[in-house]
Amino acid sequence: MKIKVHHSMCQGHARCYSLAPDIFQLDDAGYILPGDITVPAGQEALAQRGVRACPERALEVAED
Repeated sequence: MKIKVHHSMCQGHARCYSLAPDIFQLDDAGYILPGDITVPAGQEALAQRGVRACPERALEVAED
């Protein structure tokens, strides 16, 4: 599973990171790092919760 990151939409709420800090990486200012994320096996449900927690919809699940 992959997560598409729409970096320009991120407002730095860090809700994704608070749910799954091992999956979602932030820069020093608290914004999601650009580039798609490959979700480790077994962490799909947690990653999906992080995606749903984003109020700006800056994250999108993309099945590989």
